[in-house]
Formats: sequence, C-alpha cells, structure tokens
Amino acid sequence: MFNPFDYALHEDPYPTYARMRREAPLYRHVDGGRLDFWALSRHEDVRVAFRDPRRYSSTYGAAFETWGPKARARMSFLSMDPPEHDRMRRLISSGFTPRRVQELEPRIQQMTRRCVAAVIEAGEFDFVTDFAERTPVDVISELMGVPSSDREEVLRLTNVILQRGKEDYTLPDAAQRAHVAIMQYYGELIADRHHRPGDDLISALIAAEIDGQRLSDDDIRAACLLLGVAGNETTTKLLANAWFLAAVHPDQRATAFSGRIGDWIEETLRFEASTQVVLRLVTEDVDWYGQTVPAGSQLVLLPGSANRDPEVFPDPDRYDLDRDTSRMLTFGSGPHFCLGAALARLEARLVLEELVHAVQEDYEVGQPVRMHSPNVRGYSSLPTRVKPR
Repeated sequence: MFNPFDYALHEDPYPTYARMRREAPLYRHVDGGRLDFWALSRHEDVRVAFRDPRRYSSTYGAAFETWGPKARARMSFLSMDPPEHDRMRRLISSGFTPRRVQELEPRIQQMTRRCVAAVIEAGEFDFVTDFAERTPVDVISELMGVPSSDREEVLRLTNVILQRGKEDYTLPDAAQRAHVAIMQYYGELIADRHHRPGDDLISALIAAEIDGQRLSDDDIRAACLLLGVAGNETTTKLLANAWFLAAVHPDQRATAFSGRIGDWIEETLRFEASTQVVLRLVTEDVDWYGQTVPAGSQLVLLPGSANRDPEVFPDPDRYDLDRDTSRMLTFGSGPHFCLGAALARLEARLVLEELVHAVQEDYEVGQPVRMHSPNVRGYSSLPTRVKPR
C-alpha cells in the first residue's frame, strides 16, 4: 500500500516507489473513502503528465489538503491552467525577475554570514531551527517586503501551516488558524503597499499589468502565501537534506567541500526531492497500462520516485555528485516549472559556500527528526556539531 500520510512511509518511501515502478506503474488507491486516487511513479509518465495541462489539470490544486474547486484561494497560480496560468505567471514573474533575484545576492551573503558566525560560536546547534530556516525566511521576506520585525512570526505561522498528524487527511485546526492569521497579515501588508509602495515584490505585483489586466488583492494574498510557504520551506529542506546526506556519505562530502557546491545541490535535489507528491485532476478518460483512469479522478504524480527511476538514473539509490542530474523532475516540467528554482539554487549555493569556508569538513550530525507531510520531505530538526576552520 502507498499511503502518502503514513509516517512509516515518510521514513523511507523509496522501496515502495521501486515496487510501484516495477509492479504497478499505474497504482490505484482506495482507502475507505478518505483517499481515492491513481498514481504514476515512472519518470517518463510523470514527465508526460506534467507537460499536459489539458488532460491533467491544476485547477483543484497540487496538494491533498487543499484539493478542491477553491484551491486557487490557497495555491494562487499553481491552481490554474493555461492560458490563465500563463497570464498570472507573467504578472508574478514581472516582480520576480532574474535581475531582482541577483540583486539579492549581497544581502543573502550578509544574512548567511551572520547566521554562520552565530552557530560557529555555539559549536553545537540545530541545523534546521537555528540555521537553515533563517536565511530562506529572510530572503523571501526581503523580496516580498516583509519587515524584519515580523519575520519570526511569519516563520512560525508557516511552520504551523505545514504541520500534519498521523490521521489528518485535511488541514488540522492549528494549521487552519495559522492560515487565517497569515492571510490576514498579508492583506494588511498589501493594503499598506497600496498607499506606500516600495521596491519589493508586493508593490511590483500591485503595479504589474499585462494586456490591461492587474491582480486582485485576493490573488496577491494567495501569491504571497504560496511564495512565503514554498520559498521558506523547500529551501530549508534542501539545505538540511544536503547537510545530512554529506555527513552520512563522507566520500561525497569530501567532493562537496573541494568546491563542487553546485553538484552537491543538484544531486541532493535529485536524491531527496523536497516535493515528493504533486496532484492533478484528470479532465477526460485516459488510458495507462491497459487501464482507464476516468475523468474527474485525482492523479498523484511522484517526482520523488521519478528521480530514482533506474531507466534514467543508473544505480539511482546511490548518492553520487558525479552523476548527470539534468533530467530530474524536482522542480516539475512544462508550464508549472517552479518559478523559484533559480532563487532556491542561489540561496543554497551561497549558504553552503559560507559553511564550507567557515567549518571543518568533519562536522558531525545527530539523530534527525523527520517532518511528516504527504507532500514535503525533509527534517524538522538536525543536531549538528562543527569546528571552525
């Protein structure tokens, strides 16, 4: 059984993925009416579905907990199909340009060096809560225009929104309350920017216009939630995954510390995709492997499995910085390719470069605590001991 909410599966989903690819490349799951979905696990199948928004729609959202016709209120342009998606993405991209991202580099370095100095002084720290989540929340907040004084609360609400219990097939009460609070906060921030625009993403989104179209405040709030949660969470998980994987693969750590930071990031993205599960709504009857998936079905795409497909990645369960990762699907493919991919890679590179320059290679990690989510894979805690260079 493949149950994305199962805590045991979260510890190591890859044997289950391998069996699905071999025995049930089109997997059917019915669980007492609570979960009713089909799933694709092979690389080529996941890639094809990502690139066919006509048959595999995003309008019901990309996650189990937000699934439904009102997903747009939570997931912004992730819950739209072309051509509406394309227009919305262009509007948001206008405030998320490569120039704007690159201009953040000196600020990211400054924030990272401050965080690195603090943890080196401590010697022992939690890599996630004391370090990895600090830079991403500052960066996305800096980009969006969230004041420094509010960032700790934004981070707290973001973490609560992502919490899941063992039997929570919908958003728990605490997560729903956090969602209401953060949406209210973004609404107040947007109202302020209407009167006092600045050089930030929210101001750019308010002013953005394509073919006479502007974003509503509700659309901007949804975009803020999406960028705030995704911008914080996935980069935090990438950093902690990279740090842990290098520690338990010392030969690869030596390669990473020799200067191959980019390869360290890319192989981590393949080996432990932060986003493991992406949902789509089937819009017409489709045939897979001799079976018909009827229109209206919930289809689960598994990029985490696709990245371990031996047809594409030889010896896929080996963590290897020398491999070709160019076909990984961590950031998706097609019209919904992750808008923040360049920013995530930039943040990860700058953070890991600072660490490599500042600490000795033989750092130690303790027992990590895994975050439990049907969609996101990573750690909520990672004890670490370092020695300065």
